[in-house]
Amino acid sequence: MKPPDYPAGTSIFSLLEEIWPYCRSITGEGVRSTLKAIRQHLPELRILEYASGTPALDWTIPDEWNLTSASVSTLSGEVLIDVAAHNLHIVGYSVPFNGIVSRSELLEHLHTLEDQPDVIPYVTSYYKKRWGFCVPHRDLSRFTEEQYHVQIESRLEPGSLTIGEWVLPGTSSREILFSTYCCHPSMANDQLSGIGLAVFLASWLRDQPGRRYTYRFLFLPEMIGSATYLEHHREWLKEKVFAAFNLTCVGDEHTWSYLPSRMGGTLPDKAVQHLLDFYTSESQRYTWNDRGSDESMFCAPGIDIPMVSLMRSKYGTFDAYHTSADRLGETVTVKGLQESVDMYLRLLTALEQNGYPQTKVLGEPQLGKRGLYPDLSKKGSTKEVKNLLNVLSYCDGQHDLFDIGNKAQVGIDEIRALLALFLKHDLVEMNDEPST
Repeated sequence: MKPPDYPAGTSIFSLLEEIWPYCRSITGEGVRSTLKAIRQHLPELRILEYASGTPALDWTIPDEWNLTSASVSTLSGEVLIDVAAHNLHIVGYSVPFNGIVSRSELLEHLHTLEDQPDVIPYVTSYYKKRWGFCVPHRDLSRFTEEQYHVQIESRLEPGSLTIGEWVLPGTSSREILFSTYCCHPSMANDQLSGIGLAVFLASWLRDQPGRRYTYRFLFLPEMIGSATYLEHHREWLKEKVFAAFNLTCVGDEHTWSYLPSRMGGTLPDKAVQHLLDFYTSESQRYTWNDRGSDESMFCAPGIDIPMVSLMRSKYGTFDAYHTSADRLGETVTVKGLQESVDMYLRLLTALEQNGYPQTKVLGEPQLGKRGLYPDLSKKGSTKEVKNLLNVLSYCDGQHDLFDIGNKAQVGIDEIRALLALFLKHDLVEMNDEPST
């Protein structure tokens, strides 16, 4: 049997394999290398630098961190930990260190997960200076000697924080924003999957003629990056962005998950809920109180950009989260990536075509003379046009396509097909805003 064809998923997976090795953090060359790889696919990507010490809303950009090497070895030269084997072995933002330490002191600097003894945990210390290593809990049994040589060659010094920005103009200056973070080292679902989907969607949009809206894609360090970008661009974004999406954890094959905006009831909230209602067999719905990513910045009071997250397994809910078990080919699959592409393309297409249809006919129109109604009336003959009639009945200029779909109990794909039919027969006109 021929295996399923997942061209988009396969393409994204190849990009993720390319950027997997980079030692990313909230600043430094790992982020820059990732953005340079993205720019091979999106040549118009702007790489923005913001200096250490720069205010970012209530935050301040820290010193830049870069790691050259890090290891722990016995005094006889046996290497027990080497960051070259896995980026997660080092505590992010570890300060430089080179010396001999006792076993008891070393153990104070080792981080494990006792309930997941076979994985390396992801640990960071961005805002307090320290050093440390991360190992599988089962490996603690290897540390039997009384002294060890610890070597961390890193630089923590004034530099900058790096953000990637890609803007695709449309016929309207109104914007749809996609944000994804690029600061986690070597984790597949909670890091790389969002980057890969963002690159694919941006490339796809670039090839679509007659785009209605302007699209803004951001590749930034989580939290501090969004705070930094909002410090410099929030007034523009507040004026122009009417729908925003945080792209993360979109690479597995598990149940779809939805995290709403703080405000709730916004267009992206309504759109995502509609897609889950009509195009998934089940889904997990969270509340704003379950947040834990960049939506906290974009939806914060006084900013109120309507950002939602449409994910597979929500961050923080799957066993591999923030560990070395979050691997390509395991938590992230080609099929999972393809399914996320398909869902997001449905979302984008629906948003592009959304509006408020207004009937141009007083009363229920005579569909028969337009060839839209059976020419022989008998019991059950109207069943086949029921959706058409129901959808048309809500075309009052007050309901957008998602509202109409929810009221008529018809999915957005069929709504769009019926709308094309109505426009062809001059039954409705489309408005960008509700009629007054």
